[in-house]
Amino acid sequence: MPPTTAPALGAVGWFTTEPEPALLGHRCPACGTVAFPRPPLGCPNPACGGDELEPAPLSRTGRIWSYTDARYQPPPPYVVPGAEHEPFCIVAVELAAEKIIVLGQVVAGVTVDELALGQEVELVVDTLFTSTDDDGETEHQIYKWRPVS
Repeated sequence: MPPTTAPALGAVGWFTTEPEPALLGHRCPACGTVAFPRPPLGCPNPACGGDELEPAPLSRTGRIWSYTDARYQPPPPYVVPGAEHEPFCIVAVELAAEKIIVLGQVVAGVTVDELALGQEVELVVDTLFTSTDDDGETEHQIYKWRPVS
């Protein structure tokens, strides 16, 4: 039986997968401020009293604003996807239309030597880790960034 898929814990409602992956931000109808992920108490703009936010798909592309690598194993609740920790890259991406900065992991196989400030990246959905229980295997998915060729 093929594995089922689900957003990784903590990322439920953060992204869509169909027809193309997109981050799911939230826009304040009163002032137009865009936030990702959804703020817990309404509009994050201190000059706005709005408390209603509307879901808004965000840009699928952006440019690297900053980057680093995670050579150490993050603490729990991080789940090592394989037998042992393998370093991975993390980028801060300025989204093309919204001009907000979103952090995220880079797809496997890309090193910091292959990244550059201003480099264009696109959003993809990838498996963060796989778990097994009585119902079978579940692939826990997360959004990641992939350099545009």
